[in-house]
Amino acid sequence: MRRVVRGFWGPRPEPAEALAGRWKRTLDGLTELLPEAAPTGGAAGAGAWQQVHGSGPATGLAADEGALLDALREAQTAQDWSDLTGTALRLVHTGGPGWQTEISGLAGGAPEFLLQSLVVTLHAPDGAEVPEAGILAVLARVWEPDFGDVSDNDVLDALEDDAGFSVGDPVVGRAGYLSPRRAALVPDSLKAAREELPGGGVLLRIADPGASEEVVTAYERLREVGALDPLPRPMDRAVL
Repeated sequence: MRRVVRGFWGPRPEPAEALAGRWKRTLDGLTELLPEAAPTGGAAGAGAWQQVHGSGPATGLAADEGALLDALREAQTAQDWSDLTGTALRLVHTGGPGWQTEISGLAGGAPEFLLQSLVVTLHAPDGAEVPEAGILAVLARVWEPDFGDVSDNDVLDALEDDAGFSVGDPVVGRAGYLSPRRAALVPDSLKAAREELPGGGVLLRIADPGASEEVVTAYERLREVGALDPLPRPMDRAVL
């Protein structure tokens, strides 16, 4: 089964050193939560991850802060790179049978209209137990996003068809993360388990896989109370 765990935020200029630290903590957190999905031969060895480039074949990348820093600095030497847009990095690996992980990030910039993001796309064997909310919690703690979600194609289709969701809007899925000002607007009547995270944000466990109607109901309720209002454009802050 394919699922996507995402975090989004507004402008937050950061040097490559800070981004490398966030990437390292992300990889460590995912490896701890999903050892069965770790790259064959060990999650920390050289070449454990493959870095996907805009052109040419993927190359091995060690999961250590120094290698990540080098990759980010190299990305910043590209002709079309802009410190306003942010620095992109895309990593993939294949773990045990049926497991595949891709992580794509765009961070460290100060764009006025394009959200910064970290997206984990996970393919898991049918019936495998996947700590979706735990993965979202890792992203929330490491990247301090404005909002985040756990979704799949069925959830996103239901939100688009039944709730008028558009790509780029703040959203929650089977699980959702809301930054502090958004979290303060969550009504007590919302049917979701809640976990307070460091910094004042909240993790919402809304529905099990296959329960898209429950996600739509929660999304509509959160949108009604303003918890899913978009950041003002041009953006001038990382979170609401």
